[in-house]
Amino acid sequence: MTDSTVFIATNDVAGLTRGRAVPDSEHDSVLRKGVGWVPADLALTCFGPISDNPFGSTGDLRLMPDTTTRIQIPAGHGRPGVHVYLADQTLPDGTPWECDPRTFAKNALDDLLAQHGLDVTASFEHEFMIDGLAPTAPFSFQRFREIEPFGSELVELLNRVGLQPETWLPEYGDNQFEITMAPSPGLVAADRAVLLKDLVRDLAIRHGRRATFAPLMDPDGSGNGVHIHVSLRDAETGEPVLYDASRPGSLSELGQRFAGGILRHARALTAITAPSPISFLRLTPHRWSAGGIFLAERNREALLRICPTTTVGGGHPAQQLNLEYRAADATANPYLALGSLIRAGIEGLNSTDEFPVVWPETVTEAELEGVPPLPADLDAALESLEQDAVVARWFAPDLLETHLAVKRAEQAAVAHLDPAGRCRRIADVY
Repeated sequence: MTDSTVFIATNDVAGLTRGRAVPDSEHDSVLRKGVGWVPADLALTCFGPISDNPFGSTGDLRLMPDTTTRIQIPAGHGRPGVHVYLADQTLPDGTPWECDPRTFAKNALDDLLAQHGLDVTASFEHEFMIDGLAPTAPFSFQRFREIEPFGSELVELLNRVGLQPETWLPEYGDNQFEITMAPSPGLVAADRAVLLKDLVRDLAIRHGRRATFAPLMDPDGSGNGVHIHVSLRDAETGEPVLYDASRPGSLSELGQRFAGGILRHARALTAITAPSPISFLRLTPHRWSAGGIFLAERNREALLRICPTTTVGGGHPAQQLNLEYRAADATANPYLALGSLIRAGIEGLNSTDEFPVVWPETVTEAELEGVPPLPADLDAALESLEQDAVVARWFAPDLLETHLAVKRAEQAAVAHLDPAGRCRRIADVY
């Protein structure tokens, strides 16, 4: 069985990978010319229908593949192979389209470099669940083996296509697993986050199973998060800039300002990073997701966690220190999520506001009682996004309008269901 198609892909506001395929005989041609696309495709909801949008039936775009993103999914288990390229959505003449999510991330990264001389290293840490497994204990070797040969094939596949898997493990929830990838330049990390989900789901189908990255399978069950790890380096020297052993949490003054921007705009950010009708069922205290808007050392209830470092094996803390944003899930578009975090960080770096508190690892729940809460639901998050003029101006008006419309349409589509029904409906999609 041979590779017969080339798929040119984009990731939309619903966080789903869509695109068009051409025969492999047109491989070279499509790399030069791209394929046609439609502005209103950005307004597709996760359930299928197109939401209200400013584009209507007019306008045309090109999906222009980025050759550095190419992966080849090999044939196997009765499925043919396919070449996949991630693409930028451009105008017909090839110039950037202001509503393209990947371009949004590129521009944010470019502005951080231009304004502050900083590069981003990032990694997206995904959790997901696979059906049809026998009950096993959390984190157990038994569960690790129960999923074989899927697990070994997944690690081999990710290595083969260049996604650099770092850890593969059974997680806490029922039938739950986690895969992490090695830190990489910001845009590469977002590209990998797009590809990973589809590689996992495709391989699961080959094994006669279904994988879901939905935030929750059950309102009372364990959730699937996407933790976004970000570190900053001086673009000229390549040296890390977040570490300062003399400061609280060993977080440098620059890092604290960057974090402060994220905290100040957190409520609006969650409308981008946790944008499904069930996302906020997971983002509540005592779920180890994000229990409040605060910055803390090694605390899994914090919106922003200062991750641990180690000197074991000759490790150097400065090379390891990173900020982990925890209020995200796989229903988000990775480019919009990362780009928004970078934009918020830039706002923090440009601000003269007071430094945010760095809560120590020993902080008690009583001491955190006054920290601001996350939005209670998606409606509140979307309202915060509309009302935060700073965040709103980061987006092209049509992109912001489309995001709001898509999310409200998705909310309306499941409004008649109880929480358990909404979870099942979202799980079927993601």
